[in-house]
Amino acid sequence: MQKLQLLGNITPAQFLRDYWHKKPLLIRQAIPNFKPLLKADKLAELASLNHVESRLVTLTEGTGGDRRWDLQHGPLAELPPRTQREWTMLVQGVNLHDPKADALLRQFRFVPDARLDDLMVSYATDGGGVGPHFDSYDVFLLQAQGKRRWRIGAQQDLTLVEGLPLKILANFEPEQEFVLEPGDMLYLPPHYAHDGVAEGECMTYSVGFRAPSFQELGEAFLQFMADSIDLPGRYADPGLQPAKNPAEIPRDMLATVTEELNKVRWDEEDVTIFLGEYLSEPKHNVFFTPVAKPLTVGRFMEQAAKKGLKLSPKTLMLYRGKHVFINGESFAVGRADKVVLDALANERGLEGSLLDQASDDVLEALYTWYQDGWLELA
Repeated sequence: MQKLQLLGNITPAQFLRDYWHKKPLLIRQAIPNFKPLLKADKLAELASLNHVESRLVTLTEGTGGDRRWDLQHGPLAELPPRTQREWTMLVQGVNLHDPKADALLRQFRFVPDARLDDLMVSYATDGGGVGPHFDSYDVFLLQAQGKRRWRIGAQQDLTLVEGLPLKILANFEPEQEFVLEPGDMLYLPPHYAHDGVAEGECMTYSVGFRAPSFQELGEAFLQFMADSIDLPGRYADPGLQPAKNPAEIPRDMLATVTEELNKVRWDEEDVTIFLGEYLSEPKHNVFFTPVAKPLTVGRFMEQAAKKGLKLSPKTLMLYRGKHVFINGESFAVGRADKVVLDALANERGLEGSLLDQASDDVLEALYTWYQDGWLELA
């Protein structure tokens, strides 16, 4: 496997074996001569939109001289002046709105798409940051503009300061300190304490990964199963005896219901379909714009064969075995169609020549996805 400058000239396999979930990695010039993909004004414009998740964190002096953290959730109609120190604007999912940001995120696909989340961009003035904290997921912190000083530590005490709008560690004990400049990148495993402070105006890009809690997955799975379980019949007790204690639930009733509920079963295929639909479901603030004036089916197929197709940056597409998942929907495919759709999912695009191998059902699906804005002509 090829060594990646992005990972400090080690292979993805070496990185996953030696660092992933285990220890930090500082990579100087992971992307040489890197420059911000969006200017601060464009980032502020995104933060002002209703469907873009954003936050504003400011650190101010209290009346008694104490330091006070303030958190404001977007949309952010107005920002402090850039001459004001110690404020940070954070914008989630920038990859959904800028093709260059999406291309940057895709450089991290040595980790499966099922785990890859989004690209967050933070803009900070001098002294800006969000305080010492930890994340529940892996993160790559790429410096895009200016400098940021990172202090990190593998502390066990993850107690938080009470009464703050941010999750700030009460007893932060840094063990290492680095100053990152444009193109430098720092990888941190989950729960690794860190504090980044801007030295002058700066921008940092954070590549985050999905790590849903098992509780979250369990609740979602049971909801998924509620739509598919089949327990025929209705409770009955033809051998009912007179009640001695009317308020007590009868033992026979408990036993009968337990027996029926124990008939609810699931297997790996059920979990596969659930997980594929769950992980490919777009976030609540992601909206697709249907094509205003779509081409006819014939014209679309003609252009697709000539130019090829590409998925929208907002589209999430996964597969496992015969099952294909796209934006929360799932379906099973045959072997020939699997080749075509697996290629579309893995490459996030499709060469026009491969359309000859697609069935009429898949061609119809591709046209529908084009109309809905899920994919477009390359």
